[in-house]
Amino acid sequence: MTLLSPRRDTTPLSRTVVMVLLAVSTVYFLFPLWWLLVAATKPFGEQFSGNGLWFDGFGLWDNLARLTAQGDGIFWQWMLTSLIYCGVGAAIGTLLSAMGGYALAKYDFPGRGALFGVILAAVLVPKILFTLPLYLMFSGVHLINNPLAVLLPSIVSPFGVYLARVFAAQSVPDEVIEAGRIDGASEFRIFRAISTKMMLPALVTIFLFQFVEIWNNYLLPAMVLGDDRMQPVTVGLVGWNASHVAVPPPLVVIGSLVSVVPLIIAFLALQRFWRAGMTAGAVK
Repeated sequence: MTLLSPRRDTTPLSRTVVMVLLAVSTVYFLFPLWWLLVAATKPFGEQFSGNGLWFDGFGLWDNLARLTAQGDGIFWQWMLTSLIYCGVGAAIGTLLSAMGGYALAKYDFPGRGALFGVILAAVLVPKILFTLPLYLMFSGVHLINNPLAVLLPSIVSPFGVYLARVFAAQSVPDEVIEAGRIDGASEFRIFRAISTKMMLPALVTIFLFQFVEIWNNYLLPAMVLGDDRMQPVTVGLVGWNASHVAVPPPLVVIGSLVSVVPLIIAFLALQRFWRAGMTAGAVK
């Protein structure tokens, strides 16, 4: 019988190196957000002057009032449109990913391995490569300047299907499914009432990833939407930034800060499920 070797304790040097790398990474990722917070709270017109790393006066409420007044409040229309796109797209995308991943994990059917291979291949393909084909396809079916041109691609997530498949295989025992069948429950009822509850951490993780991905999407909405009030906030802010004369640059900074608030709220609200989903399968 082979004995397992005892776990080696980490050395002080290795712990120090890891902590330094984590600290550098934290500063790297949080620095732009900190600068954005400081700049947006400065009095209007002073966003690019003075000390950019610390607060100098407080004009956030006046800045928000100016942001609201610009273009008859079109910024908040962009925010609402983005929330609709993200909420609907992420919810439907999570449902489809859960159903597809569950079917791949728990049902044996011809071509299952090949289908899963295609999904893995799709995960590796950047979505930006599909932008032009999608534009041509939507143009052919007269969906240009239609919200469906943004919603339909957003509900497809190969990574979501992959994650749901892995999590369903690990967290949903076959014995539980068989017990449900013996009790006379239909396959869909087993999935809805039993399996989805066991897969909840993965579903919340998929929803969060989908929400962030749709929120940050820029190129496809910019190509397929011509009406300003149908555009998401990412496209609207880029348009403002390109119009330095019509829109003061400080408004772009203030709008950028407001636009990241929903992402922060979503992450903080769902982080406990997100952490559980990412560590699923770490302990058997």
